[in-house]
Amino acid sequence: MSAEQDDDAGRKTTGHEWDGIREYDAPLPLWWLYTFYATIVFAVVWCVFNPSLPTFYGLLDNTTRQKVAADIAAATTAQEPFIKRILALTPEEIRRDPELSAFARVGGRIAFNNNCVPCHQSGGAGIKGYPSLADDDWLWGGTLADIEQTIRYGIRSDSDKARTSMMPRFGVDGLLEPAQIDDVVEYVLSLGHLPHDATAAARGATVFADQCAGCHMPGGVGNREVGAPALNDAIWLNGGDRASIRASVHFARMGVMPAWQGRLDEATIKMLTLYVHGLGGGK
Repeated sequence: MSAEQDDDAGRKTTGHEWDGIREYDAPLPLWWLYTFYATIVFAVVWCVFNPSLPTFYGLLDNTTRQKVAADIAAATTAQEPFIKRILALTPEEIRRDPELSAFARVGGRIAFNNNCVPCHQSGGAGIKGYPSLADDDWLWGGTLADIEQTIRYGIRSDSDKARTSMMPRFGVDGLLEPAQIDDVVEYVLSLGHLPHDATAAARGATVFADQCAGCHMPGGVGNREVGAPALNDAIWLNGGDRASIRASVHFARMGVMPAWQGRLDEATIKMLTLYVHGLGGGK
């Protein structure tokens, strides 16, 4: 639509019209234009002198980067004597030094929060499928050496030194009949002092002795050599109700923990070992 003359107002229009309303072809007020141009100039000057781009921090360098860098450098320098001692000692030797042990536990707590909390939860409380580290029930042993090995090489990880064991899939692979699985589940419930069918549990005791006691040991006391959990307490890794236990027997449970050697430095692994050891009253 071409521009037109509005005879009533004596002004040109853009030719646009809506519902009888015409748009005047008038320039913006100078004060508005000058204000707009001033904001552009101000923005450019601001970007030049102040932080505005990811890799450019302005001519004034008006940030706390230098202070933060100085603080980090000072902290690193202050920690160096402790780190050197930690690298030179075993976790057991570190534990016997009160000052060094306190430093290591703080460092271990930070490493735990940064790397382990997503699975083991805050304070090592654990969650279904991920063992609690805040009790004294250890799958693979609770000594400093045991914990350090687990942290370094993981469980069923890609490390050739990983702790590894395999629970048979009794149901999936047809190693037990469904009725036998039901019976052994009742027996496991009885070991944990949970409501159970005594008659079925008596039958399940025989199945357990033949199929399960090799790892979980007679009476379900567990075996830390192969990471087989105790079944005679109230601590359940994957749930202690009938359905959860049956699923464990039928499908098997084989969790994976990554190997942290190569991901964490030597000092951090030792500090993490001491922190985890202290969470659950390690052996």
